[in-house]
Amino acid sequence: MQRKRYTEEFKQQVIKEAMETGNSAVVARRYELNTNMVARWVREFKKGKHSSDTSSIEARPTFDNISQENKQLFKENEQLKKLLGEKDLELAILRDLLKKKNPHLLTKLK
Repeated sequence: MQRKRYTEEFKQQVIKEAMETGNSAVVARRYELNTNMVARWVREFKKGKHSSDTSSIEARPTFDNISQENKQLFKENEQLKKLLGEKDLELAILRDLLKKKNPHLLTKLK
């Protein structure tokens, strides 16, 4: 049985779809390929083997960059939650003071 050869254009298309979906098994089933072969093509692309031949595939951020971005966004999200909590606490204190000093104004706030 002879080994099947695939064109670079076909490989590029499969790699692109596998990277977009993030699931090489689904792409492999779609093209009736072995899952390991598609995963190997993607791995080789990430290492740069297919980079000179795959000008149509746009560069994707690596998992390290995504992880760092997620960490940064998580920190920013936590800071914003803290600020929002402080503002809510400040509003509650001000409403409580207003309630004690001027109870008739409180009904207009709600």
